[in-house]
Amino acid sequence: MLNLIRREPTLILSAVSGLLAIVVSFGFDALSAEQAGLIVAVLSAVIGLVNAVAVRPVPPAAFTGLIAAGAALLTSYGLNFTQEQVGSVQVAVVALLALVTRMSVTPVSDPRPASDVVG
Repeated sequence: MLNLIRREPTLILSAVSGLLAIVVSFGFDALSAEQAGLIVAVLSAVIGLVNAVAVRPVPPAAFTGLIAAGAALLTSYGLNFTQEQVGSVQVAVVALLALVTRMSVTPVSDPRPASDVVG
């Protein structure tokens, strides 16, 4: 499992971000749409920062984290979506951004064992 995380940090972190968005959006009836959106935006920004540290080059990962956080804020504060809609939109945004980001970055650490590296 650790090798998978080191090999694909962008996809793993995006999956975690999507799952957290669903949990926040559907799991707490006491939250308003704005509160859920704010929590999802903060989680997206933190996960984007962790992803930017885990991959190179940094700008694509940082940019997608910013876009994901902005989408959560826009859906909850600008478009007056419900709590469930905020989570659904966030999952779709995170999934699309994960695919785009994954094609642009590589992990910082080489997940291959040292014995497999030639050179």
